[in-house]
Amino acid sequence: MTDAINLHSFSQPDDGGLSGAAARPAAKPLLAPSHEAIGQVVDIGGSGARVEISSRCFAELAHDEDPSIAMSGQVGSQIKIASDRRWLLANVRSLKLTDGEAGAVSAEIDFLGEGDEDPASGKLVNFKRGITSYPIPGSKAYPVSGDDLKQMFAADASAHIEIGTVYPTKDVRGALHVDSLLGKHFALLGSTGTGKSTAAALIMHRICDQSPEGHIVMVDPHGEYSAAFKGHGEIFNVDNLAMPYWLMNFEEHTEVFVTSQGAERQRDMDILAKCLLQARAKNRTSEGLSKLTVDSPIPYTLSDLTNAITHEMGLLNKATDTAPYMRLKTKIDELKSDPRYQFMFSGMLVADSMGAFIAKIFRLPARGKPISIIDVSGVPSDIVSVVVAVLARLVFDYAIWSRSEVQRPVLLVCEEAHRYIPSDKTSTGQAVRKILERIAKEGRKYGVSLGLITQRPSDLAEGVLSQCGTIIAMRLNNDRDQQYVKNAMPEGSRGFLDVIPALRNRECIVCGEGVSIPIRVSFDDLERDRCPASSDPLFSHLWKQTGEEDAMVARVVKRWRAQGR
Repeated sequence: MTDAINLHSFSQPDDGGLSGAAARPAAKPLLAPSHEAIGQVVDIGGSGARVEISSRCFAELAHDEDPSIAMSGQVGSQIKIASDRRWLLANVRSLKLTDGEAGAVSAEIDFLGEGDEDPASGKLVNFKRGITSYPIPGSKAYPVSGDDLKQMFAADASAHIEIGTVYPTKDVRGALHVDSLLGKHFALLGSTGTGKSTAAALIMHRICDQSPEGHIVMVDPHGEYSAAFKGHGEIFNVDNLAMPYWLMNFEEHTEVFVTSQGAERQRDMDILAKCLLQARAKNRTSEGLSKLTVDSPIPYTLSDLTNAITHEMGLLNKATDTAPYMRLKTKIDELKSDPRYQFMFSGMLVADSMGAFIAKIFRLPARGKPISIIDVSGVPSDIVSVVVAVLARLVFDYAIWSRSEVQRPVLLVCEEAHRYIPSDKTSTGQAVRKILERIAKEGRKYGVSLGLITQRPSDLAEGVLSQCGTIIAMRLNNDRDQQYVKNAMPEGSRGFLDVIPALRNRECIVCGEGVSIPIRVSFDDLERDRCPASSDPLFSHLWKQTGEEDAMVARVVKRWRAQGR
C-alpha cells in the first residue's frame, strides 16, 4: 500500500480558498487546474469515494459556457480529483445535503480512470481506464471541461464506429470499439418506444459501412428491418428463404414432428430416430461416411421418411401398436400439404444445396452487402423457434468446422431475444435456447459474435446477459429489468446505470468492453431510407381519415385466405 498512497510525495494544487484545507508550505503545484476547486475528498472506498462540495459552486458553474463544466458535480456528471501528479476522473452517483446552513453537499462518486496533464496546454492527456493509486482524504475535486471529456472518450487508432454525442456536450463523439464490441458479444436493451429499433439499425449500418465485406445474420421477428437495409443487405423471408428441412438435427426434428407428451413422446422420438437414420442413409451423399448419425446434414426426401415409418409399422404384430407411427406419418403429411410451410418443406429442397444456402445466408462473399435480414414474421408461430435454432446452429457449426480455413467471423443478431432464450426452462423451443446459450458461452472462441436486442432483459435466461461484454441500455421502465441490468454489470458501472429510468428517447448508457469508460450517449439521427419500419401509429391523425374501407377489407381478406402478402 505504500506505493499506492505516498503521503510524503503528495502535493496539492491551490484549493481556491476552501475552508478546512491544511496549511502547507508554498511550493510549485504539480497540477495547474483551470478552475477553482469545487470540493474535497472526505472518505475513500475500494470502488469509489465521498466528496464534500460547496453548494455555491453549483450556482457559479451553472452559467459557464462549457456545458461539461456547467454540469460538473451534478448527478451523472464527471469531476476530476488531484492526486499527486495525476488527475483521477470520477462519475457522480448521488448527492446529499449534509449541512443546510453551511451549504455543504456530499457526493458519492465512482472512479473511472486517470490521466496526466500536458504542461504546455494544461489539457488532460494519456487517459487510461482504472486507477493505479487512490487519492487521500483532503484531495481537491475540480470540474471537468469539454476538452477533458474529448480526451476521456476519444477513440484511439483501433477500429471504431461513432454512434452519437456524449451527454451533456454537443461536439464530443461517443465511439464503440468494434473488435471489443463484437469479440465479446453485446446487448441492446430498452423499453418499447425508446428508439431501440432505430438504434439497432444505426449500429448495424455503421458496422456495415466500415466493413462492406463483413458477415452479419440478423433475425427480424416483425419485418421492421427490411426497409432499413433495402439496397444495403440481402432480405430473406418465407418467399425466398428456401431453408432445407434436412438441415435440422434430431432435436429440431423432434420439435417439429413429435406432438405427443409424457411417456408417449419418448416412444415417438425413438421411432423417429430410427426411421430418420434410414432415410438419410438412402442418399448418395451418405455413401462412404463411417459416422452417419441422425444429426448429420444429409439430404433425404420426406417420402423416404414416411416409407421408413410405414415399413417399421408393417413389422409389428399387433395393430394396437401403430398409434405412434400414425401420429408421425400424419404430422409429416400435414406439413407437406400446408402451403405456409412450403419455404421449408417443399419438394424442391431435396437437392444438396447446403453449401449454396450457407454462402447465401452468411454473405460469403458479401459483395458490398454484408448483412442478411431473416424476416421470420411470415413463418408459422409453431416453428419460428426451430427456424431460428437452425440458423443459429449453422452459424456455430460452420465456425467450428472451418477452423482450419481462413477465419470468417460471423455476427448473429437476435431481435426480441427473450423469445428465444427465456428464463423459464419449461417453455417450448429448447433447441434454440440451447444453441444461443452455447454461442453466448463459447462463441467468441470460434469467431461467432452474438448481439441480443430485447425490451425485457429480466425475461432472458440467467447468465446470458452477463456473457455480453458490452451493454447498451436505453430507458427501462420496469424496476425488475433495471435491477437485472445492474446486476449484470461490473461494480464500477452500477452507479452509472442509476440514470437509466431518466434517459430520454434515443439516449443510452454504454458500459463494458466496447467503450473505454461508461458513457451516456445521444444517438445520431438516421437517414429516413435507413430507418426501420417501426414507428408507432398516430391515432389522432389516422382516425380522422376515412374512405374505401370496403375495398380495403376485401383486399385484406383475399391476402389472409391465400396466406400471402
